[in-house]
Amino acid sequence: MKALTVVSIFIFLFFWEIFYWIFIKDPFLFSPPSRVFPTFFNIMTGRDPSFYLPADIIYSLYHYFHGFSVAVMLGVSLGLLMGYSKKFEALISPIIEILRPIPPIAWIPIAILLLKLTHAAAAFIIFIGSFFPVLINTRSGVANVEIKYIEAAMTLGAKKSDILRKVVIPSAMPSIFTGIRVGSGVAWMCVVAAELFGVSAYGLGYQIEIARLYHAPEVVLSYMLSIGLIGFLLDRFYRILEHSLMKWRRGLVVE
Repeated sequence: MKALTVVSIFIFLFFWEIFYWIFIKDPFLFSPPSRVFPTFFNIMTGRDPSFYLPADIIYSLYHYFHGFSVAVMLGVSLGLLMGYSKKFEALISPIIEILRPIPPIAWIPIAILLLKLTHAAAAFIIFIGSFFPVLINTRSGVANVEIKYIEAAMTLGAKKSDILRKVVIPSAMPSIFTGIRVGSGVAWMCVVAAELFGVSAYGLGYQIEIARLYHAPEVVLSYMLSIGLIGFLLDRFYRILEHSLMKWRRGLVVE
């Protein structure tokens, strides 16, 4: 399987290079891998005076964790309450369903007006984008806990707090982690969108816009490459965390 993964990457890079030299042939419009990878190395090691990738990665990760951590804490908490209490769900669900369809980008003018060009403004956009996937998946996981497990716990004398802590939450954990992984992907995309549209004067998205103004597609593609790699690593991190916290599922499900 690993060999196939490596082969697929080389095939993609080969066709990317061929596509450029056959159809584009203009360094001001697009760049092939043969130009992108040296540029990526230069901005990663500080050899380009105009761009320094590690600093931009740190800024973007700061925005990401600032917004996404709040989204996870609030989304999981409200999702547990919505799934466990029909009254609470009836109270809050209309508000959630009105706000959920609004794209995170639509909140950018509000973020700029209220919070100016600050880290908090970027974190707000990231929170808006990632909160709802975490909330909906958590609520779904709690609501779909099989009633027989709850009845068995009640038969054994478990209290409501014990049922929530020892039955409902462990049963809902797969859905919760699905929400976290989906929310993480949305959050990382919102990082780039927020920075690209001027919510922050730092980060990967901001530098993509600057590189576009410089007519430097090789720099744009280098930053896009870093965005994809970091997004992949973040998802792998949450998958590893999921497997380590739910060792009891091994052998019970197909992974």
